[in-house]
Amino acid sequence: MKVRFLAADSMGTRSMCTLIEAGDARIIIDPGAALGPRRYGLKPHQLEYERLSEHKELIESEAAEADLIIITHYHYDHFPRPGEEVGWLMGKRILLKDPVNHINFSQRWRAKIFLEELKKIDAKVEIADSREIKIGRCRVAFSKPVQHGNDSRLGFVLETLISSGGEKVVHSSDVEGFVGEVQIKFVLEHEPDMLICDGPMTYMLGSRFTEIELERSINNLLEIIKRGFLHELVIDHHLMRDLEWKSRIRGLLDAAESRGIHVTNAARYTGLPEDLLEARRRELYEKFRNPGTKS
Repeated sequence: MKVRFLAADSMGTRSMCTLIEAGDARIIIDPGAALGPRRYGLKPHQLEYERLSEHKELIESEAAEADLIIITHYHYDHFPRPGEEVGWLMGKRILLKDPVNHINFSQRWRAKIFLEELKKIDAKVEIADSREIKIGRCRVAFSKPVQHGNDSRLGFVLETLISSGGEKVVHSSDVEGFVGEVQIKFVLEHEPDMLICDGPMTYMLGSRFTEIELERSINNLLEIIKRGFLHELVIDHHLMRDLEWKSRIRGLLDAAESRGIHVTNAARYTGLPEDLLEARRRELYEKFRNPGTKS
């Protein structure tokens, strides 16, 4: 299988958009990207808007040749927001999180608007929760809905397994580094070679994320590592909003290295330099002029 990241926090936008080519299937998971509306009291810098535009263009371009689009939940860094052009999804097969069950109010409302737009372009929409399908030689399986990180008020997400030719990849979606034990069951059941994980939300430590939750997240990731099936851990998204991310998970990195597991982020995996634009927003305002910042 070939794995390619089209947008991610380590690449400069809030996203976990992943392209997987498996056998005769071309699959995109979570075709969305967004920016943090406020960081350090600052709106996004113009450089962030430029990167966002680049990522959205790439996602739309790659979607043209995709056999399947997967949407794990309805946060705007994972699918198109209202008002965005969605013609690039015309006629596409889309498997998505159930828009009615195991969902909070805001995501149910967002899903309703999105589904109305998909009807206009004849997209082929199916519910993904707990399902398993085959596309040629490729197997795609979905978890039951699991809690979005540490707070059920944020709703539920789907984890995704892609399997082909004896290789397996799991995309965690927003579990905040597996902050709950229920969230790791899907990974332990399928024993993937590669795990794409969103990482603990350390940039919110002391407010929406506690030291206890960070410890729980690291312990759950250590449990996955200790099982011995993992070869590669790509950790990104929430964790990459923290400039000190490596020091936050040093024990995890050391444990993985001792077992020969390669740990990286989406940018490094793709061969790009790490570019944590949101975490560097204060620096961007200090170093670069910011003409034409959008409201």
